[in-house]
Amino acid sequence: MHGGGSGGGRIEAKWIDSFCEVFRLSGVMAGDACAVLSETQSRPVLVQLAELALGRLGARWFHVTVPTPRQSAPVPVRSTGASDAIGRLEPVIAALAGSRVVVDCTVEGLQHAVELPQILKGGARVLVISNEHPEILERTVPRAEDEATVREAMRRLKAARELRVTSAAGTDLVVKLAGARVGGVWGFTAKPGTVTHWPAGLVLAFPAAGSVRGRLVLAPGDVNLTFKRYLADPVTLTIEDDHVTRIEGASVDAELMRGYFSAWSDDPADPAQRAAYAVSHVGWGLNRGARWDAMTFYDKADFNGTELRAFAGNFLYSTGANEVAGRYTLGHFDLPMRGCTVLLDGEAVVREGVLV
Repeated sequence: MHGGGSGGGRIEAKWIDSFCEVFRLSGVMAGDACAVLSETQSRPVLVQLAELALGRLGARWFHVTVPTPRQSAPVPVRSTGASDAIGRLEPVIAALAGSRVVVDCTVEGLQHAVELPQILKGGARVLVISNEHPEILERTVPRAEDEATVREAMRRLKAARELRVTSAAGTDLVVKLAGARVGGVWGFTAKPGTVTHWPAGLVLAFPAAGSVRGRLVLAPGDVNLTFKRYLADPVTLTIEDDHVTRIEGASVDAELMRGYFSAWSDDPADPAQRAAYAVSHVGWGLNRGARWDAMTFYDKADFNGTELRAFAGNFLYSTGANEVAGRYTLGHFDLPMRGCTVLLDGEAVVREGVLV
């Protein structure tokens, strides 16, 4: 786990405005019981912005702060969306589940946390504030019309039987969509028992077991968000029966990926250890306001990379935990790729990196 980073020490009125905007879109009303969830290593400015914006809207906010847990993984874990900060602590879960809105300021976010289903079951709606410098959040404030764009993409993905991805670099990947769980994020939610995150603007499928095969060629300029690094050299991943079975490339980028994968298991064929090599989710970015080059402008501690998952026309391939396929691990790569063509049953939704 790592702390909040240096950025945004001073509160700016414009950032409170941004938070108010997103809370309004999420239906926060005067008198609503709103929990601000944080951990001891959360970015303090985000916690303060949440409370100031909720206060301005007249909500009845309160804090739930838990200690950042001891590291359990063999390597640093970054940007997974699977916070383990709550640690199944029942009084915390009860407090969050009983709230109208949970503003999640944990370092990793509750999107894939084990406690999330219990919290949502109570009727709470969860807004995950990505662990970013507030300037990034200010630039990527969702708009009301974003919901329709994402919903349409979800509708098309749910109706499709097969997703295929190709690229000039040599990618040729086939994902069977039978049994997949489809989700989409537009950055706000006013519906009880739902979760969203900001920044946003993407559509995803969590494929069922045994659905993914092919070749993924990461080209220069594609992004490894776990390392917060643009690739300088190509890396080719061979994917068989959902799992990366070969990592080809004679570069530092390839060596780093091989090293991180092997930290979870030296043997990608060992079924007990190979969840880190498996597909987590696939999808594409829909946010025309998000930028591929944004990572250039920020220190690593000030940047969580959610914007780069959402920039319009990227194909996002992710490895690691996938509840739909019954696989769990903290090992995780998010790999936004440029220049890909994404086909649903043969019809392009992204052509050579451009939204159709």
